Amino acid sequence: MTPPLRSFLLHASTLLLLGLASLSQAAGQHALTLYQEAPKYPADFQHFDYVNPDAPKGGTLRQAGFGGFDSLNPFINKGVAADNIGLVYDTLTRHSLDEPFSEYGLLAQTIETAADNTWVRFYLRPEARFNDGQAVTAEDVKFTFETLMTQGAPTYRGYYADVERVEVEGPRQVRFIFKHAGNRELPLILGQLPVLPKHWWAERDFSKSNLEIPLGSGPYVVAEVKAGRSIRYERVKDWWGKDLPVNRGFYNFDSMRIDYYRDNTVALEALKAGQFDYWLETSAKNWATAYDTPAVANGQLIKEEIENHNPTGMQGFIFNTRRPLFQDKRVREALGLLFDFEWTNRQLFNGAYTRTRSYFDNSELASSGLPGADELQLLEPLRSMIPAQAFSDEFNVPVTDGSGIIREQQRRAYQLLQEAGWRIEGDQMLDAEGKPVSLEFLLAQTEFERVLLPFKRNMADLGMELVIRRVDVSQYINRLRSRDFDLIVGGFGQSNSPGNEQREYWHSSSADNPGSRNFIGLKDPAIDQLVDGLINATSRQSLIAHTRALDRVLLWGHYVIPNWHIKTWRVAYWNRFEHPKVTPQYDIGLNTWWARPQQPPAAVDNAAAANTEQ
Repeated sequence: MTPPLRSFLLHASTLLLLGLASLSQAAGQHALTLYQEAPKYPADFQHFDYVNPDAPKGGTLRQAGFGGFDSLNPFINKGVAADNIGLVYDTLTRHSLDEPFSEYGLLAQTIETAADNTWVRFYLRPEARFNDGQAVTAEDVKFTFETLMTQGAPTYRGYYADVERVEVEGPRQVRFIFKHAGNRELPLILGQLPVLPKHWWAERDFSKSNLEIPLGSGPYVVAEVKAGRSIRYERVKDWWGKDLPVNRGFYNFDSMRIDYYRDNTVALEALKAGQFDYWLETSAKNWATAYDTPAVANGQLIKEEIENHNPTGMQGFIFNTRRPLFQDKRVREALGLLFDFEWTNRQLFNGAYTRTRSYFDNSELASSGLPGADELQLLEPLRSMIPAQAFSDEFNVPVTDGSGIIREQQRRAYQLLQEAGWRIEGDQMLDAEGKPVSLEFLLAQTEFERVLLPFKRNMADLGMELVIRRVDVSQYINRLRSRDFDLIVGGFGQSNSPGNEQREYWHSSSADNPGSRNFIGLKDPAIDQLVDGLINATSRQSLIAHTRALDRVLLWGHYVIPNWHIKTWRVAYWNRFEHPKVTPQYDIGLNTWWARPQQPPAAVDNAAAANTEQ
């Protein structure tokens, strides 16, 4: 038997060795990467490659918003927040726009992680200040996290679900302890936490939506608000973080103004008339035909396509499977057959788009062909819970000849509907309960009506009614939050390193959370297991296998009618603006642009404006 003293010393030395090992693995770092690979930029880097570190400061950038806004609190599930309100706040880290997933210290000077990813510790910069001069402290970080988890939008509770607690270890030292080991992404997404001032919120109700100008520590402050119409931000001249390497070349405009339009057609005409400066074009028809103006011809208004290396994600017509009509997969597949992409692309989009075939299209994460050995290892235990075609067939979207006549697809759709118990009586399609089929497609944008009208006609040929319901932005958001819709057009954006956000898209835990992005209403244990495995993947290879397997199961579930994508950003801007020669791989990088000195705002003479309006 070991004497008591010797036992104590052995135990103490063991703890010391373990502690030293832990410290060696948790040495402070200037950046975090997903699999502990070396970041692109070393600790002594001066600026990101995709910025102009000597960009001149000054000028105003005017942009257009859509619809309106009634809130300056973007963190709660009430109201419509103003565009770009995030510029008011700093986060613990800054995401690199030319790496798949790397985070560099912003408010945090250094970061430590446990070897088994059971915690992450942030050391705040001593110079970090809110814009009222008060220091940013660990108490502010703890307050922010706990407030977002208890009073913030449901998204936060899903995103940070694996955090057990937050500990303040010193005035500038804070540690997040996790419920489980192995979540490699969680330290990085905690770095994206915007830090709120505890002292400012002490006498305010965080849960209420209002237009009170908020306090943050970010590069801009709200200078002027016209409710629902416009918002203006001003650059903080003595911003505490202006000289940090992660910020050099960013935030070059002295002011940024957003004017709101209720119709994008009107907004485009306003751009061409010089009423604002920058526009991200989402309409292929407009890109091809609506810029035939003197300003474009003489080089005042620049059209540019910037290469996009992001996975395109999935935009589609989304079924709300909470509705009994859409709970049968055969019904969803049948309705998907009635969308004629080839005709739509040729007649409405000038052939500009590619049909989306994956939830992770345009990347190595997309599934293709039949599942490989690594995917089968994940899918085989779930065989009884997922569609058999996921093992035997390659998923393909329906393809037409583009003539607008889709009789073959309609015959197949009718066959599937009959198998689901639907039937035609007279000129009407009746569902399995014998009720006439009438579906509502909820919209906020006028532009999509022309896309839906041919789809509506193809449905009518089979005796089904499609009601296109366009509402204002506020009503649209409220109906999305309450899940009061049959179909919507929506998207599930993806990065090159998918992770915890997948829980918000597909996991059972998010299905009943108002405001989550689980628009489909998915509650599927097989999908849950694949999502959990993806989040806890221990290598890039494992992440790819999990993502492809998840993609395959989602596709064969026919939860959306896939739309289309393009591999560039289409931007139009007035020639008094410039951007760096090197653009980031995974973003437009608008916050790295600048105004040419001593150039007045764009103006178009009356004759040119009149020509534009014709």
